[in-house]
Amino acid sequence: MSRHLKIGTRKSKLAMIQARLVQEALGKACPDLTIELVPIVTTGDRFIDVPVAAIAGKGIFLKELEEALLKGSIDCAVHSMKDVPTEILPELMIGAVLQREDVRDALVAGCPLAELSRGAVIGTGSSRRRCQLLQCRPDLVIKPVRGNIDTRIRKWREGQFDGLVLALAGLERAGLENLAAEIIPVATMLPAAGQGALGIEIRAADTALRERIAFLDDPETRAAVTAERAFLAAAGGGCSLPIGVYGEVRGQKLQLTGRIVHEDSGTAVEGTESGRRAEAADIGRRLAARIIKK
Repeated sequence: MSRHLKIGTRKSKLAMIQARLVQEALGKACPDLTIELVPIVTTGDRFIDVPVAAIAGKGIFLKELEEALLKGSIDCAVHSMKDVPTEILPELMIGAVLQREDVRDALVAGCPLAELSRGAVIGTGSSRRRCQLLQCRPDLVIKPVRGNIDTRIRKWREGQFDGLVLALAGLERAGLENLAAEIIPVATMLPAAGQGALGIEIRAADTALRERIAFLDDPETRAAVTAERAFLAAAGGGCSLPIGVYGEVRGQKLQLTGRIVHEDSGTAVEGTESGRRAEAADIGRRLAARIIKK
């Protein structure tokens, strides 16, 4: 294996922070490696004023990174697992899923959710967040917002929004958790599949790199994320659909909670499924089938 490792990442500030976490961890464990970060602009980064749902294709934050992997211009890529489509190319694989950080969403605002004035304008580009917000505060006005974390916060500070809903893990990684007026409970807002977890994508044939990064793989996080992604795939969902799901691992047991919200009626259907951690994908598929039947 080469002693020079190239890690591909999106160019956004948060993505670079996340890639550096992997770079530092590998650097400590593998002092013989020279590790280089390779910033790449993805489709999702180029069209920052267009809603995610309106951009054609899946994996809009991965496509260019995966192309670089296949060409060999990078050796691996760091992704937020919530951005990874449920199906990836057969030539590629997620070689490691890092220990998960906080899965919850946070409200960036001047006050908690219950204290927002009637008709307050909240910015989010996620239909999952929009639908679940309206479940508890139907009076709110939800408007789309795109851009990196700094751009969104700037728009809030300029008064374009009364609040924003962002992933708490992203705020913490960027050192901005102090802006959170409220950390929204999972019972109120189920996260996206894979939220709070980072994955390292590699070429499936690169067994040497797979072995080298194996120490970064957290079995509990991988099991939870596997169940969540199986649920999302079986429910026919994607990042633009209002589907929330959260897997909790306790020892060898896994409990999965899922929620699908009908966008037009606002009706939410949810359920819980439990089983052995080793059958994570089956748990996700069983729960999706039960909720769809409802």
